[in-house]
Amino acid sequence: MKKTLKDMLLILIGAFIFAVGVNYFTIPNRLSEGGILGITIITHYLFDWSPGVVNFVLNVLLLAIGYKFFEKRTIVYTLITIAASSGFLYLTEDIGHRLTKDTLLAAIFAGLLVGVGLGLIFRAGGTSGGSTIIARLANQFLGWSIGKAMLIIDILVVGGSIFIIGLEKAMYTLLIVYIGAKAIDFIVEGLDERVAVLIISNSPELVLANITNKMSRGLTVLDGRGGYTGQNKDVLYIVINKQEIVQLKNIINDTDENAYVTVHNVHEMMGKGYKSS
Repeated sequence: MKKTLKDMLLILIGAFIFAVGVNYFTIPNRLSEGGILGITIITHYLFDWSPGVVNFVLNVLLLAIGYKFFEKRTIVYTLITIAASSGFLYLTEDIGHRLTKDTLLAAIFAGLLVGVGLGLIFRAGGTSGGSTIIARLANQFLGWSIGKAMLIIDILVVGGSIFIIGLEKAMYTLLIVYIGAKAIDFIVEGLDERVAVLIISNSPELVLANITNKMSRGLTVLDGRGGYTGQNKDVLYIVINKQEIVQLKNIINDTDENAYVTVHNVHEMMGKGYKSS
């Protein structure tokens, strides 16, 4: 119950921040967005329809079509997200006014606020609704990946907006979409960004001992075999904070300057054993 209440609070805060970004920066400066939100904004420019009402209707219709692709909990959270974001869009549309006449500043802050808002919603377990549902349908019937489908949707919506807001404003809209995506990643992944490191060395025991002693971190030893030589080798695997990568590289170089090292970004971790610093 405590976690559910926390999730609901995050969704409400995220929905409010999202609405402020749209009504105080995007619409007053005649910019747009990608996905269903972009369609909502364009209909406002064309027909003066309420963004809150249009956003609610479009997302509910799409959720009704694609509900079978989501778990029950996700559907409930998505419905709450749709209601909250549409409600705040409606409540703030009359009081929203242009805070800056600088289009670049407007695009930056619109991207930040919309991205942070959606990031909080995603972190709580909600979804953005429309675009996600369309992407799931494209994945099911066209075989597209979710990421590819969402990218194509954004490109089509932003591209179509050129005829309404003009090429220059559409280019600023791409900036909004990019900044928003980065803000979402930052909120969802948090400051504790991690990397996974694979180390292949001719002195694995020494590398293992030095990393363990100097960084107080545990490593996993994997069995490996050279594809060309057929020689068996120990492969060291460790997940660390991104800020620790320089220290790790220095330790490896001091121990075995010929060691082969690969570094990979870690998008998600599960399990208490990997959370300790």
